[in-house]
Amino acid sequence: MKRVLSATFALSAALATSTVLAAVVGGSSTPVTAAPKPAPIMAAGGDFSLTRDVRRTVLSNGLTVLTKEVRGAPVVSVQVFYKIGSRNEAPGVNGIAHQLEHLMFKGTTDRPVQFGRLLGALGADFNAFTYYDQTAYHEVVEREKAGAALQLEADRMVNAKIDPAALNSERNVVLSEIEGDENDPAYRLESAVQAAAFPGSPYGLTVGGTRKDIEGFTAEEVRSYYQKYYSPEYATLIVVGDFSTPQMMQQITAAFSKLGKAGTAPVASSAPLVPGGSEATLGKTPPKAPIVLKEAGSTPLLNAVYPLPDVNSPDAPALKVLDYVLLSGRTSKLYQALFESGLAADGGTAPYQFLRGGWYSFNFTPTPNTELAKLDAALLSTLADVRNTPVSAEEIARAKTSISTSTLLDTRSIDAQATSLGMDATTAGDYQYTDKFLSALQKVTPADVQRVAQKYLQEASRTVGYFEPTKAEAGAGGGASAGGATQEAFNAGPPVDPAEVAKYLPAFAPSGQAQITLPEKITLANGMTVMLLRDTSTPTVSLSASVKAGREFDTDAKAGLVDLVAGNLLSGTKSRDELTLAKLLDDVGAQLAPAANRFGVQIGGASRDKDLPVLLTALSDILQNATFPADQFKRSQARAVQGAVQANDDPGSVAIKIFRKTLYPAGNPWQVFSSPESIGALTQQDATAFYKTYYRPDATVLTLVGNFDPSSVKTLLNQKFGNWKAAGPAPKVVYSVIGKPAGIVTAGGDLPGKTQSVTYLGYQSIARSDPRYYASLVLNDVLGGSTLSSRLGTELRDKEGLTYGVSSGFAALQQPGAFSISLQTNPKDTGKAIQGALNILRDIRDNGLSTTEVATSKNGLLSSYIVGLSNPAALASTFTGLVSDGLPLSELTDYQAKINAVTPAAVNQAAKELLDPDNIVEVTAGPGAGK
Repeated sequence: MKRVLSATFALSAALATSTVLAAVVGGSSTPVTAAPKPAPIMAAGGDFSLTRDVRRTVLSNGLTVLTKEVRGAPVVSVQVFYKIGSRNEAPGVNGIAHQLEHLMFKGTTDRPVQFGRLLGALGADFNAFTYYDQTAYHEVVEREKAGAALQLEADRMVNAKIDPAALNSERNVVLSEIEGDENDPAYRLESAVQAAAFPGSPYGLTVGGTRKDIEGFTAEEVRSYYQKYYSPEYATLIVVGDFSTPQMMQQITAAFSKLGKAGTAPVASSAPLVPGGSEATLGKTPPKAPIVLKEAGSTPLLNAVYPLPDVNSPDAPALKVLDYVLLSGRTSKLYQALFESGLAADGGTAPYQFLRGGWYSFNFTPTPNTELAKLDAALLSTLADVRNTPVSAEEIARAKTSISTSTLLDTRSIDAQATSLGMDATTAGDYQYTDKFLSALQKVTPADVQRVAQKYLQEASRTVGYFEPTKAEAGAGGGASAGGATQEAFNAGPPVDPAEVAKYLPAFAPSGQAQITLPEKITLANGMTVMLLRDTSTPTVSLSASVKAGREFDTDAKAGLVDLVAGNLLSGTKSRDELTLAKLLDDVGAQLAPAANRFGVQIGGASRDKDLPVLLTALSDILQNATFPADQFKRSQARAVQGAVQANDDPGSVAIKIFRKTLYPAGNPWQVFSSPESIGALTQQDATAFYKTYYRPDATVLTLVGNFDPSSVKTLLNQKFGNWKAAGPAPKVVYSVIGKPAGIVTAGGDLPGKTQSVTYLGYQSIARSDPRYYASLVLNDVLGGSTLSSRLGTELRDKEGLTYGVSSGFAALQQPGAFSISLQTNPKDTGKAIQGALNILRDIRDNGLSTTEVATSKNGLLSSYIVGLSNPAALASTFTGLVSDGLPLSELTDYQAKINAVTPAAVNQAAKELLDPDNIVEVTAGPGAGK
């Protein structure tokens, strides 16, 4: 879903798909990544084309294959889309597609090992998702390992091992995932509205399923579903990346042609599991009165839904333009009516269109003291204006530019291109859909936009829901206490031997040493650091900037000031008011987004190559001349207060806050957190003073990666930033040195009404400069670096089904950060999961890791390193991060040698010194925690 204010999205709403198909994840096999937003690339002739170089092949068994050669990075994306999703379900079998998606990682008859471990051993960036019209599995690997990934996907297409033991274990994981979704009042409200808007339709069901149905599935039922729909004729294989098509087709044919029956025709769509029910979503009579949920929570919410036609409707392009006119930036109609008016704190819109229908969704959170009815009235008034008054030609042109440019900017990843092809092939039934859509987009007129607004945004057709929170003491923290662990003992069991995993890995050629091209690094006369790397693979430029003005400079009295300053950088400058600045960017579709973190303000940006001067003009203006106008400051302050209230109702936010405040002493920058009270007390003068003190050129790092002439860009940079001066030494923060806790220290936060708890376990650990850093990377990779392939993931998630999400990490930065483990659990399983995690820590500390585990981890880290740097935007961010952290760029070129130099002895010594389950802070936030 498109949002204009919130930089962070819940995973259940984070999966972006093709230009038209803004998707919501129904469930993913791991909780840590989501598929990147795909879109078409620009061809040499200057027009958009995702499919110009795509080759479509149908094997004799009905498997549709889409291949596309993309040079530039030595990686390949392999994706398999099955034409079966929650659209094919009905009450009683709701969630079966999602349940099977999870079981597809449990192993096959030929490879009885967790597929997450196999993919992890390949160094793949992998995931899966279930949606209305499809279930998909995707991974990005080094090009030498693409054949191995193909063999793994072919194996689990027909040989997945689905038995009662696997189902029972993964059923608990799915339930944990759903419980995590249900923690969010927005999810509960949207589910209720969907059910009321589309009764008798699969679109009224949740993608992930219901507890009742999931608990009722039998292994035989899921296996029968798998055997019917997981076969070549129901699948589309997409392979995009650095390869030769003839050679790749040989590998594909060898892996997949033997599956299924020869001569089977590919299907356009799969039949519903329960026949007889209509999937049409238009023409139904919605409830007259708002659906009202009065439940425990922190903030009111509004969700309105209007039925839409299917994805192949000729109205789809006009609906997309309408959506951008309504809400796409600070110049859009709903932004002005709801956010600039001070009525809305957060929100978003999205026209969802699928194979058999769709809907237009509007979600908004009011600012404090704003009634939902007032917010709703403003929404209805704006929609009425669009129905009654034609939008301007300028608005239409800006929307078209934004849509076409964003599709270009969002395809810098090969994974994104592959996902777009897969979504188009399975939802629209045409892999060329996005190209055709973008062509039709250019023909949309103001009359078309008014027509679709009148046709689909009638008040009589909408279903609306209000979430009205009941009073609850959300986020109350329990006092810390020292003592021993008294929870139920949990035997973690023997570790999974990587040698066993290696037996089932398909063969692949060695990758060799990766060649990393470093940027040119220059320092302007004013101390500003600039890095430039020319990349001609796409007609775009990726921008990454960092200003050392992060939350470490917040104080308890003014906590939240850093974020408020960053959030107001685009609110106006000395020479441009908010709308003028917004139009500067929106007119060319350029993107610029500041966001604060602990150590800095990160500014991400992108534009077409020809529009780089516009992007740098906007960046230089907001870094040097921001004015923080009083009206905009007050409105953003109200939104920030509401955001802090919502954070106090989120178990993850509450848990990390209590964890840091328990671990660190008062005054330590690590433990300062904003609150509604501290944000509410801030003033415009506070923002101006902070900006003048901390935003300075010698605290700024800027990286550009893209299609530009370095010489010309240097001249431009000196023009834009040369007059920016800093006075006096740059401010610094002092971090006090703390020791580990004495014994086990427990604390908690009670959040009534939640279905899931979040736990953090940890203590202060090492800095980035510690000589054990590279050994800690290997150690943590085995311990909890991956939900599916680590010791923690294997034991707590895969074997025991205690958690949907578990991970660990060393926050080794310039300053020593915490080692921590995070767990998402059902409250009844929290104690068992904590004890299991502590036992795994103790086992690794006392017994160490095997030589094979270390070798496997090193190979995976080296492979994933190459995959992770294959995206220009990620590469630019990496360059900026290294220099901002005071590290040399040579860390990138030396990484492989330093990982290769890590020995099992070094890892096991690091484990003895860095893992301490007997002196640790335990914090849980959830229902009944902290009492």
